[in-house]
Amino acid sequence: MAEHGVHDAASAVERHPAARVLARGGYVANGFVHLLIGSLIVAVAFGGERDADQTGAFRAVAELPLGFIALWAAATLLAALGVWHLAEGMLASRRRRGASVWGLRVSEWGQAIVFLFFGGLSAAVALGARPQADETARDASRGILALPGGVFAIVLVGVGVAVAGVVFVVMGVRRSFRSKMTIPDGALGRVAEGLGVAGFIAKGVALGSLGGVLVVAAVRSRADEAGSLDAAIRALLDLSFGREIVVVVGAGLIAYGVFTVFRARYADL
Repeated sequence: MAEHGVHDAASAVERHPAARVLARGGYVANGFVHLLIGSLIVAVAFGGERDADQTGAFRAVAELPLGFIALWAAATLLAALGVWHLAEGMLASRRRRGASVWGLRVSEWGQAIVFLFFGGLSAAVALGARPQADETARDASRGILALPGGVFAIVLVGVGVAVAGVVFVVMGVRRSFRSKMTIPDGALGRVAEGLGVAGFIAKGVALGSLGGVLVVAAVRSRADEAGSLDAAIRALLDLSFGREIVVVVGAGLIAYGVFTVFRARYADL
């Protein structure tokens, strides 16, 4: 009985026009967040000091005149997109059969968690919080490393993040994101698709770098070397041609942000 009630609620979300509008708005908000992150990453390549991650992006918005309004709007829209993905996960059996149902559910619910988390983060910054993602990651790593099997746990997280990065790169190369969108023919469609390819690959590289930072910190048992996306970007700067790589990643995330705004219009919801 309870399961039927959950399915009915998920169906109600999927059918409601307002939920669809809010979910599309969530893609727009996500796009602007990525535009900010990409811009911060490019700035870091040339000596910028701001955190080049989601917390840095939200804190930058908070400093704008009436920025708290934008933060509350982002929080609402990102949370709505998270709820939409929760509902889609519940209704996965309508689109898939067998074991693939759970694969789709994991994908949808994973996205839901991400969007709900960032919606909550935007709301927290709007209320006056000023989180530091790197410091939070280091504190969490210290706590986990102190536990039995903590090194293994952080390695697993790092590998999982790196695998997610590989998935993004593959999606970009194979253009598999098209299966969830109705991209129009013509020049506009080619622009949207090109932005998607560049954006997915760049986001994959960023996630892969973050996963690598976590694995290295765990293997060395050095919580101080763990961090967020900002730490991963700064680690890339230490490589040969690091500045060029970081600029390309930042530009790619800007492309991903623009693509995500296109996705708000062309996503199959």
